[in-house]
Amino acid sequence: MMIAIPGVLDGAALAHVRGLLDNAEWVDGNVTSGHQSALAKRNRQLPEGSAAAEAAGRTILEALNRSPLFIAAALPTRVFPPLFNAYGVGDAFATHVDNAVRIRRADDFRIRSDLSATLFLSDPEEYDGGELTVEDTYGAHAVKLSAGDMILYPASSLHHVTPITRGERRASFFWIQSMVRDDAARTTLFDLDSAIQQVATDRGNADDAVIRLTGVYHNLLRRWAEV
Repeated sequence: MMIAIPGVLDGAALAHVRGLLDNAEWVDGNVTSGHQSALAKRNRQLPEGSAAAEAAGRTILEALNRSPLFIAAALPTRVFPPLFNAYGVGDAFATHVDNAVRIRRADDFRIRSDLSATLFLSDPEEYDGGELTVEDTYGAHAVKLSAGDMILYPASSLHHVTPITRGERRASFFWIQSMVRDDAARTTLFDLDSAIQQVATDRGNADDAVIRLTGVYHNLLRRWAEV
């Protein structure tokens, strides 16, 4: 399942994060690359553990905790501390797949990467090119969202970032370990949850159908969840 989550960062939070990035020191983006990615990536990145990255990351994690759509879609159990990259003119990231396990060097924090997330920090009119393109069974999907919006997609997907031809694209990227490892199961639960919310809006939370469907949701989650 691939889903856009609008407004993860509101105006104030976005301005705060962008201000931190404006005053930060950037390094070569391959400092966190695996072998395959190092051959494909050309961009800059904030160093893991830098003051700017940690402060901006805390703001993003707090925002994710307030996002019902993110919680419903990801069913998160662990989130890798957000990282930050910048693509200037000529920068790109060729087709690759994310590592199955992500490890933070500083403290050996690790997760299974079930989902990948890109939170856009630059508006589309600030740069040309730079589309995140994700491949699935139905083809390739180019994504270029407004600043503060986020795309969530299976970490097993092939994806790339097209070359920048004007301006600069900044984003935060990170991975999520879900309570439900299987993407098809997560999709089923998300669709069911969305339908329950719609029925509850139409009929009220006390409606018998809402109660029964909610029971089905939790029984499926109980069957599939790893906590």
